[in-house]
Parts: sequence; C-alpha cells; structure tokens
Amino acid sequence: MTRPFLRWPHATLRKPAAPVAEITDEIRAIWDEMIEAMEAMPGVGLAAPQIGVSLRLAVVDASDGRGQAVRMANPEILHASVQLREHEEASPNLPGVSAVISRPRAVTARFLNAEGEIEERDFVGLWATSLQHQIDHLEGRMYFDRLSRLKRDRLVAKARKFS
Repeated sequence: MTRPFLRWPHATLRKPAAPVAEITDEIRAIWDEMIEAMEAMPGVGLAAPQIGVSLRLAVVDASDGRGQAVRMANPEILHASVQLREHEEASPNLPGVSAVISRPRAVTARFLNAEGEIEERDFVGLWATSLQHQIDHLEGRMYFDRLSRLKRDRLVAKARKFS
C-alpha cells in the first residue's frame, strides 16, 4: 500500500524536507513504498515529499529494464556539467501538464545509501535529470519553477483544467 501523491499546491511540496539522520528500517520501508509508487506512475524518480513524507529521501531509476533504483538520503550535487540537456519533465503532483526543462547533462552527487554509507556517484543523461528534479522537490521547488513567469502561469492555468 503506497501513500497517495500530494496535489500541488499542497504546503508540503513547497517546504524544504528535513535531513535524514540515519538509515533505519523505517527509512528503508519508505524507500520501498517510493519505488512502488514510482513504478506505478510509471516514472524515473520520486522524492519523499511527493507522497507526504517531509524527509530528504529520493529514488531514481532511469534504467531500461527497471529494478535498478538508487536509494538516496540527503542527496546533494557536488559537480554539474556545463553541457545542458533538455528533457520534458512532469510530476504526478500536478497531472496533465509537462514542460521542457534544461539542466546539466551530468552531475556528481553525494548521498547516504541504503547501507547508511556516504556514497559519491556520477549520473548522466536521464539519470542526472531525474536526480536534479528530485533534489528540487527536496528543496520545496517544482520543475515549473525553472520556467519564465509567463510559461509557469500558463502551465499552472492549464493544470487547473485537469483537476
């Protein structure tokens, strides 16, 4: 049983999530729930605030075959490539709309992994895009916050027609 996706503009989606002190069985259970929700979308990533858990937890799986989700607590970007990549992004928190967002093509991230160890890993392409999208959620931002005010207002107006 997974928690439902919060609907934008729910307040939880707009506030920074709390850091995770340690990896516990409860944290692992939340990750499992997040992966289940991500697969059901289907999507390539999910941040805990999207399902109402205000903790700095994210999962990303941009693999072709699926089942390779990277579980992250407190993810942060250490380095980002100068080269950008455009990708059409969307969110289950604001269904029915999407927008092309430009983000660094590759990033190096540091996070607590499922074993509770600090890990540094390079992410490229869709993996990098998804991770940056999830970190935005952890900071209380939505992908459309990266659009101009005019484009953002149009997207939100269009989304209201779907709700």
